Amino acid sequence: MNGSVPRRTRATSRRVLGAGGVVASAALLLPLIAADPSAPAEQPASGALQREFAAAARQYRVPADVLLGVSYLQSRWDTHGGAPSVSGGYGPMHLTDVTTALAGVRSAAQSTEDARGDTSRPARTTERPVAATPSGATDAPVPARLRTLESAARLTGLPADTLRQSPEANVRGGAALLAAAQKDLGRPPSGDPADWYGAVARFSGADDAATAAVYADDVFAVIKDGERRTTDSGQRVTLAATPGLTPDTSQVTRLGLRKAATGPVECPRTVACEWIPAPYEEFGDGDYGNHDKADRPASQSVDSIVLHDTEGSWDTTIKLVQDPTYVSWHYTLRSSDGHVAQHVALKDVAWHAGNWYTNAKSVGIEQEGFLVSPDAWFTEAMYRTSARLVKYLADRYDIPLDRQHILGHDNVPGTTATTIAGMHTDPGPYWDWAHYFQLLGKPFTATARANSGVVTIRPDYAANQPVYTGCVSAAEACAPHGSAAVRLHTAPAESAPLVKDIGLRPGGDESTIDVNDGGARATTGQQYAVAGRQGDWTAIWYLGQKAWFNDPARHPTAVHSKGTVLTPKPGPAEVPVYGRAYPEASAYPAGVPVQAQAVFPYKLLAGQRYVVGDRVPGEYLYAPTFDTSVHRVVRGKEMYYEIQFGHRVAYVKAADVRLVPAPR
Repeated sequence: MNGSVPRRTRATSRRVLGAGGVVASAALLLPLIAADPSAPAEQPASGALQREFAAAARQYRVPADVLLGVSYLQSRWDTHGGAPSVSGGYGPMHLTDVTTALAGVRSAAQSTEDARGDTSRPARTTERPVAATPSGATDAPVPARLRTLESAARLTGLPADTLRQSPEANVRGGAALLAAAQKDLGRPPSGDPADWYGAVARFSGADDAATAAVYADDVFAVIKDGERRTTDSGQRVTLAATPGLTPDTSQVTRLGLRKAATGPVECPRTVACEWIPAPYEEFGDGDYGNHDKADRPASQSVDSIVLHDTEGSWDTTIKLVQDPTYVSWHYTLRSSDGHVAQHVALKDVAWHAGNWYTNAKSVGIEQEGFLVSPDAWFTEAMYRTSARLVKYLADRYDIPLDRQHILGHDNVPGTTATTIAGMHTDPGPYWDWAHYFQLLGKPFTATARANSGVVTIRPDYAANQPVYTGCVSAAEACAPHGSAAVRLHTAPAESAPLVKDIGLRPGGDESTIDVNDGGARATTGQQYAVAGRQGDWTAIWYLGQKAWFNDPARHPTAVHSKGTVLTPKPGPAEVPVYGRAYPEASAYPAGVPVQAQAVFPYKLLAGQRYVVGDRVPGEYLYAPTFDTSVHRVVRGKEMYYEIQFGHRVAYVKAADVRLVPAPR
């Protein structure tokens, strides 16, 4: 990377034999001493779910460790109040009934943003049709992986609604499915978890052997390492570590699953990835889709990764990316099992972010999900696969693992003043950035003393439940749910108005609590310069103004951090802010039109400070035609700093600002 800005044991438990010869960790059969401090006080039996796992394991002669490991990879043992995941799974075991689950799920109101974000070609909008069913057509068959709940009902004799709503029944349904898979594979109900690799792979529902194997590997990694946590319902669950466990991985070959179409995929070995290409076709007079050929990183740098949610099912999303008249992205991830499809080669530019400068320098990843459906939760399998893919990409391109380089689509800036309001808002406030960065190996922890000049936003995801509207209607409140975002006010009081975003609302109207309104929102991992402190409140510099958020010492929503900050050079009262770092006019060669560096309505004012993410040269990829021979990368001498300016990143010219030390 350019510039001077810096980048970047568990105990083994004694094992005992449970009823029916089932091997179980000793912790499963002993009462828990206490719940975590974060467990709600009104939860009377914090060990009830642990006991339900043990009972189901005994009843169906499944090793309790296997049952706990599978459940952790699906749901992290959460119940989500009986609400379904994005792939239609219910309860701790993620039993799927997608037809019922997605009947009430709707997509976010997407804008008509030009996903390419460049004026050298006609705009291509990204409005997405919403599928009525997982297949995108009401008469298409539902894959078996999306209807495991009906199989669990048949095996247990329990009603479908009970399996959806009762954690105890749900766990028993999952145990029954595992036992049935073991029997179908012709294997006895062994008490040794190592003998259950094939059944676990079958439980994934994957239709290819590689995905099933990766899923099983992840489950057995959880069993080896052990896990413990307090769930969303206040239940304390523990899986003791089994470091020496060596499963029989050869069992996956007996499942009779297809081999994925690997093709020229660019993925780590630790994920299952197949090649489903986006078409590069010329289909009209000077029109083509749905990405641009390039030569990255030989001539064009790659410095960020953008995470999206699909706002549709896996099947619908895969159909869309194969449409030459639609837009594109590099990868899609499936929620049910973490399966990955690559569509565009990394050397090429996908049309996904709505800002050509970002598109040209980023990798776009779509993850199956719905922004306005807070309880349509992502599986742990997808979180883990996504994190491994992002870590691989970050290592490949030397991209820092921080929130100014690992972006949500909702953090990508508009290109001009007129495009700010139309930028997309996914993955939104319900994506768990704290958990995600833990999986990346870069958790958000304090790196400076108290009263430092920089803070990193870090609320407790489960406990942080701000009220949003817009999930069902503009006026109706969304269901209470954990969130990665905190609200920003004009003064240190909950009753104070929210800060204004003049880019979103040029008329000066106040920000709202709509789930798609990021005008007064700071999200986990984002870093800001401190502008003041008062009691339980902290102020940060945000969109050219002071913005206050509740940050009590006993339950902080931010941690003290080190960071490089900048401020305007002495003299000017304000500094222009940009949505892209384009070169100066003199850098453009003959035949390449000069791109206007449009100024935002925002201003960086004298005395204000903003955290620096990177120092980059002005750069523009000229790619107006299907014929790649005219493509050019223009790189100027003008340097820019990327800053965390509001909820989205922005750019300022290095010549306009100076770096200053932040108190530590």
